[in-house]
Amino acid sequence: MTTQSKGTALITGASSGIGAVYADRLARRGYDLVIVARSRGKLDQLATRLTNETKRSVEVLPADLNDKRDLARVEETLKKDATITLLVNNAGIGTFAPLLNSDVNKMDQMISLNISALTRLTYAVVPGFVARGTGTIVNISSIVAISPETLNGVYGGSKAYVLAFSLSLQHELASKGIRVQAVLPGATATDFWDAGGLPVHNLPSSIVMTTENLVDAALSGLDQGELVTIPALPDKEEWDRFEAARRDMSTRLSRANPAARYGIKELAKA
Repeated sequence: MTTQSKGTALITGASSGIGAVYADRLARRGYDLVIVARSRGKLDQLATRLTNETKRSVEVLPADLNDKRDLARVEETLKKDATITLLVNNAGIGTFAPLLNSDVNKMDQMISLNISALTRLTYAVVPGFVARGTGTIVNISSIVAISPETLNGVYGGSKAYVLAFSLSLQHELASKGIRVQAVLPGATATDFWDAGGLPVHNLPSSIVMTTENLVDAALSGLDQGELVTIPALPDKEEWDRFEAARRDMSTRLSRANPAARYGIKELAKA
């Protein structure tokens, strides 16, 4: 068992699923924990188990991140607790219902949690990380970030934001000693599917990863220095080629004149 502390990891959405496995794995790696979720009862049970099994300090912070007051309390913890060295932005909701079958108010709640809360928590922790010259941010995105046709478009759009935000953060903060990782899970055996009315056992077993394997692969990717980790993708070079093509194309996206294929003549200069 690891006894030397690696600092404190704050994990959102930690009461079950991916977040609970992150809590387990990080405690066993030597992190003290602040675990955040709506369910106090589940958090208490997890904290008791992990404290007994790992002897790490586990603080329970019940919060609904779509409640501004609760969100502000978590932000304040991230700002004030100088022991925090790792933030895992895992809390999120999703749906696979198409646009025409979706409630716009629920879509707004999804945007608030998947985008706004994640952004505010990151803004809360980054200044302290920069001041201390170290820190890690893990943002849980999804494969729908690069395959938005797969599920609901609002969900895909929110996870595309998480990926784009992570790439920008790494570009801005790497020189300041900050690590950023975006994790893009595929179908994972969580209650996401049950909540949407399609129990996970109805999916082909060949495409569904366990939460344990997902988190273990994500942490291995973090250890290997990956900025983007896609646990199910067999060939990492496939992502590298995709990313290289995107970066190369970005040098040609802004020009004074429209592309020739549009047949628009350049206006005479005065």
